[in-house]
Amino acid sequence: MTSPTVSTNSAAASDSSRKRDANPYRLPRDVQPIRYDLVIEPDLDAARFAGQVAIAATVQAPVDSVTLNAAELECRDATLCQGDRTTAAEISFDAETERMTLRPADGRPLTPGSLRIDCSFAGVLNDQLRGFYRSTFVDEAGVTRTIATTQFESTNARRAFPCFDEPDFKAVFGVTLIVPAELMAVSCGELVTSELIDGGRRRDTFADTMTMSTYLMAFIVGDLEATPPVDVGGVPLRIVHVRGKAALTEFGLEAAAFALEWLVSYYGIDYPGTKVDLIAVPDFAFGAMENMGAITFRETLLLADPRTATTAELLRISDVIAHELAHMWFGNLVTMDWWNGIWLKEAFATFMQVATTDAFRPEWKRWDEFSIERGAAFDVDALRTTRPVEYEVVSPADAEGMYDVLTYEKGAAVVRMLEQYLGPERFAAGVRQYLVRNSYANTTTTDLWDALEASSGEPVRAVMDGWIFTGGYPILTVASHRDGLQIAQQRFVYESGNAASSDAGASGQPDAAGQSVDPRPPEAWSVPVMARARLLDGSTVERRFLLSDSSATLDLGGPVEWAVVNSGGHGYYRVRYDGELLAAVARQALEVADPIERYGLVDDTYAAVVAGDASAAEFIELVTDLGAESDLHVWQRMIGGLKGLHAIAEPAGRDALAVLMRDLTTTALGVLGFEPQPDEPDLDRELRGVLFEAAGGRGRDELVRSRARELFEAATQGGAAVEPNLAAAAVQVTAAAGDHTDYEQMVELYRSADTPQSELRYLQALLLFADADLFGRTLRLFANEVRTQNAPYLLGAAMTHIDCGALAWAFIRDRWAELTARFPQNSIPRMVGGVRGLHTRQLATEVAAFFAEHPVPQGTLTVAQHIEKMWVNVRLHEREGTRIG
Repeated sequence: MTSPTVSTNSAAASDSSRKRDANPYRLPRDVQPIRYDLVIEPDLDAARFAGQVAIAATVQAPVDSVTLNAAELECRDATLCQGDRTTAAEISFDAETERMTLRPADGRPLTPGSLRIDCSFAGVLNDQLRGFYRSTFVDEAGVTRTIATTQFESTNARRAFPCFDEPDFKAVFGVTLIVPAELMAVSCGELVTSELIDGGRRRDTFADTMTMSTYLMAFIVGDLEATPPVDVGGVPLRIVHVRGKAALTEFGLEAAAFALEWLVSYYGIDYPGTKVDLIAVPDFAFGAMENMGAITFRETLLLADPRTATTAELLRISDVIAHELAHMWFGNLVTMDWWNGIWLKEAFATFMQVATTDAFRPEWKRWDEFSIERGAAFDVDALRTTRPVEYEVVSPADAEGMYDVLTYEKGAAVVRMLEQYLGPERFAAGVRQYLVRNSYANTTTTDLWDALEASSGEPVRAVMDGWIFTGGYPILTVASHRDGLQIAQQRFVYESGNAASSDAGASGQPDAAGQSVDPRPPEAWSVPVMARARLLDGSTVERRFLLSDSSATLDLGGPVEWAVVNSGGHGYYRVRYDGELLAAVARQALEVADPIERYGLVDDTYAAVVAGDASAAEFIELVTDLGAESDLHVWQRMIGGLKGLHAIAEPAGRDALAVLMRDLTTTALGVLGFEPQPDEPDLDRELRGVLFEAAGGRGRDELVRSRARELFEAATQGGAAVEPNLAAAAVQVTAAAGDHTDYEQMVELYRSADTPQSELRYLQALLLFADADLFGRTLRLFANEVRTQNAPYLLGAAMTHIDCGALAWAFIRDRWAELTARFPQNSIPRMVGGVRGLHTRQLATEVAAFFAEHPVPQGTLTVAQHIEKMWVNVRLHEREGTRIG
């Protein structure tokens, strides 16, 4: 008997096959690769490369041609071999779909069975940070050096060699690199043989990889060195870096060794590769990339000096290392069958990075910190231009648009919610079952639900489909009831019921990537609700239940004094209490709510202000009531909300908010202590930096500004050592109050920085100077000098400058063609994200009209979201800007 579940899966698979076959960007399935043998030789001086590929494949049915992917390559000398028949192949290209077709020159079809495809190719080591590209650095002698490195996800292996460049075309890869003898070469397999050949060159041959997708292949060549390997359960682990940076590897090695061992234990499956190389690349478009056994990183996310790095910087390194190592199982061993399912690897890797870092440094309270990242997903998912976590991907440009907070942070948030609802042990058992059952294969979302349902006995599919396949999320409204609580759900949308979305649409806002993406929710989500309450009789009760209807009564055994819904703070939904309950919770929050729950209270209240469902005065009242707060993450959200209101307020309101921020933060600093104490918790040190920056920055406290200058001078002029979190805050405060002399010093500090974190810290500080002329210099510096991996993000951030944001927008607008040609294509939508900080109707109308005429194909939906959020900000300014004060 066939179960309904199996029948549903079969129908879904059939529909997927039809869509695939109709998609002009997808390859035919009549030829399946089994193995690639690659020989590649980069010429770093000429910025070119050449190579040969031999592909062993299987022909499934008689065909007249073989179609594979190739882009920006010169291909020649292609042959097709079956048995004793070898024929030249005629080569044709389709530039739009990035496909190459090989037709047997002898005119005979290829028959079912084994096939060998041989082809020579050549290309340019590009500056777009994708495919096979150039990265440069200046060595200790002041000489500029070049590295050849790769970035293939999602569809860029085809820019390095002809291949079947789709995730379900898995194969084994054998790689040989021919390189200058003095340079180091790294690939996914361990080095097997290395021999000197003519012309001062060396031939390095690497062991075969496991069966895997093309986007996971990598090769890196340059003046590099590696740390001695660390043995982690029999797996050698190294960090590879440019010469001279060995002193910055200690923390990364510690974090990576812990993560690898912890992940093996969690998954219950041995590491699927043979070695782990973590490779710091000076120019890198993403944060890091999970190439099998040869993981590439931005330097700032791998190399650090713990003596000068802040807690947040070290946490980020731990996170990213754990994220990429988590992919060795979720993504590499088991891979989504197409890019619509990218959340299967990215959401789980994000979930696992938080879990791993939480185990690595429990004192960092990593799951509390995750509330901030979940808030970024909330912010996008409250827009009418949101999208489902999983939605249709047709073209490579569509795939590029999937790397956003909905895939990563929303995906991870709903996974965390599910884990807490099922229980960590049942959840982990389902994950193991999923990985074991599908090792070396490709999957869809339904395969994951099957494994979790089997391990837990819960209706996982029924609960989760609404969270993954529709956009948005609910807000639960909570009111007192004689038996406990009355809880109702509805979709939370910014500007709920008003004209925000029509403003955006009327101004030329593009639709969802040209697709019919319907973000509307089901009639009701299946919401796993955790609640805790104190009854009027003094007893405290806890309940867990699944809210599947639009409303329900939660029977707690009687009326409540106070209640915390979303107890534990792990639900992907917002909560709005009625007036009486809100007052009771706010009044006793420091006593009855955990820090993560207080964070949720503050975050939900600020979101209600943005949505027009609460006033700025209500948020300010709540923050004032929480003035005795001592938790880092709650303070970060309180200060973030006050800064958000400060940005949209009129001058009198800004002055009033500056006084409030100054009073709140200096009082909290007085309790915490202005000076670091020996052996105090890391998060106390980070909190001191957060409070210090807010007091001296937007708060404009003169004593803090004076102390900041003292600390800045001590840290930069060889004085007494300054605690890193306080030193970083002092840089920001000094910049915010800085003059031309300070500016020149910070530019020089950026150029001479001895760690990746310091370099980025001083670049970001340049954005804080108030003088418009200095701000203009900063914009030009970003556009002309700063690495292209950083410049787009910095220019985007420039549009959020409280006084000069319009200047930044004009700069980007006037140089649009130049900037978009120079910067990596994946970074353009992120640069545009800065428009969210603009808040005048005139400027917003101009921005929307500009992007109606200048589309961003690789981020159409993302740009639409930025523009809608900009309009939300305009409405917030118009509604609250004059009322604050």
